[in-house]
Amino acid sequence: MVQMLDEDGTVDPWRRRARRGRRQMPLWQELPLLLIVAFCLAVLIRTFLLQAFFIPSGSMENTLLIGDRVLVNKVVYDVRDPVRGEVVVFRGTDRWVAQEAPAPPTNLAGKVGRTLGDLVGVSRPGEKDFIKRVIGVPGDKVWCCDDGRVVVNGVPLDEQAYVSEDSPVELPPNPKECRSRQFTEVVVPPGQIFVMGDHRLVSQDARCQGPVPIDNVVGRAFMIVWPSQRWTSLPVPKTFSDLPRPDAAPARPAPVDPDPVGGVVLILPVAAALTVLAGSGRPRRTGGRRLLP
Repeated sequence: MVQMLDEDGTVDPWRRRARRGRRQMPLWQELPLLLIVAFCLAVLIRTFLLQAFFIPSGSMENTLLIGDRVLVNKVVYDVRDPVRGEVVVFRGTDRWVAQEAPAPPTNLAGKVGRTLGDLVGVSRPGEKDFIKRVIGVPGDKVWCCDDGRVVVNGVPLDEQAYVSEDSPVELPPNPKECRSRQFTEVVVPPGQIFVMGDHRLVSQDARCQGPVPIDNVVGRAFMIVWPSQRWTSLPVPKTFSDLPRPDAAPARPAPVDPDPVGGVVLILPVAAALTVLAGSGRPRRTGGRRLLP
């Protein structure tokens, strides 16, 4: 038996009655509260920090497969610019061909599910959302080919680790199609990035649709989270570490892989829910009291 005493060692009858009257929150009240807290946090995280994106096409195979879901850090580019080798989600410009948007649901359950999925960031992307790899940053000179390889600032890239089914070399370059591996030298304009898909044979990217404004970038894809057997991070390939930066471009902070912000925000809903659960029925202790066994 444990009793709370006043400073003089006597039992406070009011506190004893208050303690006896304090009850734990019943489960039927506690569970909806936890769900509401977790949902609200998920919406906040989706809006400002982190979002899950569904991969609808094969332009990033075999790095990303159709049906994969990736986590995108939406805050990292508020503190720095994208760097070469990162996988980014962005909104295409008017030059970019819109992806095929999935047919909207017609029944009520489907519409509600789509709305909730969009709020927490697990719905399909819009028709102008794309995911590609950053090959060039502002000021870079990008072209192809040197012995069949993409060249950035005079240095050929070793892309065997991530490129799947490269485009044929023998086809002449065509500024309106991305069928050829060859393309003339592009100097990436200020405030823009040059992006390409890892599956070059089918990817429609900056080779024929032009660079992308950094302001259009939604965030960095840093991890595959579904399906579970494909859970892995999306680091920057080693070939990008030795590239010289363009003379006109300012130095940028080096990226850290995997992105630490994403790992931190993933635990927020769980931590908040556990806090509410732990505190819902626990009596509070006040200062100036000691325990008597």
